[in-house]
Amino acid sequence: MSLKARRQAQRAGRLAEFFAATSLRLRGWRIVARDWRCKQGEIDLVARRGGVVAFIEVKRRDGWTAAADAVSLRQRQRIGRAAAFFLAQHPGLASLQPRFDAILIVPWRPPSHIRDAWRID
Repeated sequence: MSLKARRQAQRAGRLAEFFAATSLRLRGWRIVARDWRCKQGEIDLVARRGGVVAFIEVKRRDGWTAAADAVSLRQRQRIGRAAAFFLAQHPGLASLQPRFDAILIVPWRPPSHIRDAWRID
């Protein structure tokens, strides 16, 4: 991937995360963290509402099927490890029910929020 293409992809990803965060805020969620990174992995968005803290993977694709299939098993495992580390660093959130969600961003469509998209065993 060329440097120009990489920058365009990063810009599109940031824009998708902005749309996802805005969609969540409009539905009463509070964004706790964006692009949170640690050695264990990366979490696009961490949001809370009521007794739930959601670790959210944002995927931007050209079609619904491609977006829905975009979170691999390895990615889900890394997000799970990062979420455990995040909760250890933020003890005030540890009492909330953790959940793993995905938000799919497809051009010219409203964001699709998939609640409880996967579970970590």
